[in-house]
Amino acid sequence: MTTLSFKAITAALLLGGSGLAMAANDGQSRANELLSADPQYRETWQGVVKKEERLPEWVMNLSGTAEQMNAVQEDGDQYLVGPLCETADTCLNKRLIVAFSLDKEDAYALLVEVPAACRRTSPPRGTPTTDLSASRMKACKSC
Repeated sequence: MTTLSFKAITAALLLGGSGLAMAANDGQSRANELLSADPQYRETWQGVVKKEERLPEWVMNLSGTAEQMNAVQEDGDQYLVGPLCETADTCLNKRLIVAFSLDKEDAYALLVEVPAACRRTSPPRGTPTTDLSASRMKACKSC
């Protein structure tokens, strides 16, 4: 089984339409549509989450708000990668990054949750260290 590096997933999501992330199927796939679109996606995903405990329902079912997925190549293997959020409002603080191999045999996921102490209440400005108070910065480091 091939492992998809965190750097590849992050780069694909951050770079969007760059040379690393290329249109897989004209950008029509979204993570929240995969399980209903093809039984093979559902079978593969069930293999990923079956041993996990206490996952939110939206993660178990890949339901929620999703952006278009991108095709990413890592070490010669291609993956369909995209983000999924429970709702649009929670997307900045809690997000699932989903990756499926193009042959639908393998799936990977990374659930990212930002602790409440580290969440921004205003739009970003300056550098993170100047925006966060000392107590918030300390709380974020302990997470």
